[in-house]
Amino acid sequence: MAKTETAMEKYTKFERARIVGARALQLAYGAPPLIKVPEKMVNPIDLAEMEFEKGVIPITILK
Repeated sequence: MAKTETAMEKYTKFERARIVGARALQLAYGAPPLIKVPEKMVNPIDLAEMEFEKGVIPITILK
């Protein structure tokens, strides 16, 4: 049985930074979050990283 890849494993650090940065900008401009926001979390970068780790960001990299 093959090991399933997580969001962290299938992108380079540069692709990850671009995806998280783009999503953080969307959140900063008022886009609705795709996950339940923990209490007292106001930093869009932290929220975008949480979304990325859960694999819910609808952004992909074409190779």
